[in-house]
Amino acid sequence: MERVFSNADGELLIVPERGGMLLHTELGLLSVRPGEVALVPRGVRFRVGLLDDTVRGYVCENYGQPFTLPELGPIGANGLANPRDFRVPVAAYEDVEGDVEVVNKFCGALWTAVYDHSPLDVVAWHGSHLPYVYDLRTFNVMGTISYDHPDPSIFTVLTSPSDTPGLAGVDFVVFAPRWLVGENTFRPPYFHRNVMSEYMGLIEGAYDAKTAGKGGFVPGGGSLHNMMSAHGPDRETFDRASAAQLEPRKVDDGLAFMFETRWPVTATAQAANADHLQSGYDDVWQGLERHFRS
Repeated sequence: MERVFSNADGELLIVPERGGMLLHTELGLLSVRPGEVALVPRGVRFRVGLLDDTVRGYVCENYGQPFTLPELGPIGANGLANPRDFRVPVAAYEDVEGDVEVVNKFCGALWTAVYDHSPLDVVAWHGSHLPYVYDLRTFNVMGTISYDHPDPSIFTVLTSPSDTPGLAGVDFVVFAPRWLVGENTFRPPYFHRNVMSEYMGLIEGAYDAKTAGKGGFVPGGGSLHNMMSAHGPDRETFDRASAAQLEPRKVDDGLAFMFETRWPVTATAQAANADHLQSGYDDVWQGLERHFRS
């Protein structure tokens, strides 16, 4: 029996890491592959078709205001994620009879009903409540061309605003290929504590603040630093960046992202007891020395 899903609780931001998908939605077809993200709004019914034998990735369920482009402020008319680079569905519909199970997530529970036809039978639509795909490689990165390390909010692709300015329900941030040119600047992210919780994932390559050695970050992995938790580059990254010659450098060997939220994030029992957790996570910061000068 065919199965179709919809989520009345929140919209779904899908970030593939391995393999591609074809999303059959009420509004048409959308293909999404690693390096791209797809968003399915609340209540839109869809079915996932696999374009490869193995498909995996990340999903953010947003219960707050719908994702939108961040305000550009002094950046001006264009930059970051430009509206022209978002893809909407290719027109398609299904005129198919036969049993179809429709699964709906509502108030945290899953409910099912069997239809005698495909619900993906919309032949025309009008409005802005629609799914879309965005290629992260088209992100127009902003950054320093003088000194200092900007806050990662400068890399925001999509944001779900809250009732408190500057404190989002969810921000989706991408660390796309970019140039580092800051003078007199420690270029990896500085050591810090946030008022936001950070969940980071890696789509491909390496992340410049986590080395590929012990404690390294691999594609498909994830790290969680909850609000007010101190964190920053590991020791190997710190030592390498501190000794590096400060000349222009292109960072193009990885594609990482973050889900940032004003809310604390708790791990499920399945995640907390997984057999692939990184043991000794704090060990990557051992050996960091004081560098105070009298």
